[in-house]
Amino acid sequence: MSRGLVLLFSVTSGLSVANVYYAQPLLDALALEFRISHAAVGGVITATQVGCALALLLLVPLGDLVDRRRLMAGQLLALVVALSVVGLAQSASVLLAGMLAVGLLGTAMTQGLIAYAASAAGPHEQGRVVGAAQGGVFIGLLLARVFAGGVSDLAGWRSVYFLAAALMLALAVPLWRLLPALAAAPGNMRYSRLIASMLELLREERALQIRGVLALLMFAAFNIFWSALVLPLSAPPYEFSHTVIGAFGLVGVVGALAAAHAGRWEDRGFGQRSSAAALVVLLLAWWPLSLMEWSLWALVIGIVLLDLGGQALHVTNQSMILRTRPATHSRLIGLYMLFYAVGSGLGAIGTTATYAHAGWQGVCALGAAVSLLALVFWAATRQYMPDPTPQLETGTGRQ
Repeated sequence: MSRGLVLLFSVTSGLSVANVYYAQPLLDALALEFRISHAAVGGVITATQVGCALALLLLVPLGDLVDRRRLMAGQLLALVVALSVVGLAQSASVLLAGMLAVGLLGTAMTQGLIAYAASAAGPHEQGRVVGAAQGGVFIGLLLARVFAGGVSDLAGWRSVYFLAAALMLALAVPLWRLLPALAAAPGNMRYSRLIASMLELLREERALQIRGVLALLMFAAFNIFWSALVLPLSAPPYEFSHTVIGAFGLVGVVGALAAAHAGRWEDRGFGQRSSAAALVVLLLAWWPLSLMEWSLWALVIGIVLLDLGGQALHVTNQSMILRTRPATHSRLIGLYMLFYAVGSGLGAIGTTATYAHAGWQGVCALGAAVSLLALVFWAATRQYMPDPTPQLETGTGRQ
């Protein structure tokens, strides 16, 4: 696969997932515009996460049944419409409906592109290609807050979604021209049977069950922090602009890049050890985060630790799950990310309500409690998933 095509997969994956997270630094502006209380405005994020869950259950599996290039084109155009609806919304109900559609289509495109990249890559380069696409997702997720904050300060929050729609539309022609045509999947499995098989996988795969719960708790902790951060930083004594608040997302790039090594550790048979280390780091992150009111440097350190622990666990989870049933990787990832969507939605709605009643210290206490619960759950289930013998690859030379 050419470097240009790998880059296209990476950039498109990053821009697709970014659409789901643009609202996080804009919650105060949305609350003011639509007269939504701080306790309830987390429902905006929850709406996008409901869309994510529906996409993982209903849309992502379609890649096994229909032409993927046509599917990507249709989803992209529908996503452009959804983003435009959010930008034009004049009521809270239309806003929430648009956010749900953005979560639905943004997630479907992101996960669909990763599966597309894996299928299009040769056996000797699959790890490199999928790694590049997943790297685009990490960066897109983190930079979404910076983009949204900066554009909102310059031209208002609505411009964020109009510009996002324009960026996605600009990708339509390159995607149609450059995405490779892939042979249809063998067999004639019906859509209803495909969906039913996902339930069977969820019931049978212990690795998916355990790692899915860890993902739910970890992403809940993530959204407890990121969904609440804009509220204290936009209020006195800080009164930071959306640009400055969004820029805090850049700090997380350091932790996310460091977390990339977790996959290599899992390859060597150290998945459980790296999981324990990641969960401890995730828990410890809440101490410097709780000191934000006294030091913004503590906030920076906490963000690095939070993203390091969270992303390392995420990479390890995926690596351990994908060691089972190679023929069902797309459905396994879809199910795993469903846990992620549920956790993110619960974290968003829980943190804004907590902030309204207990302030920033209450938010940090909630995040620490969820992180501690994840660590306890890992310890209680470790016996069911011992570290495997390191897998030796032959003939591929994969890096």
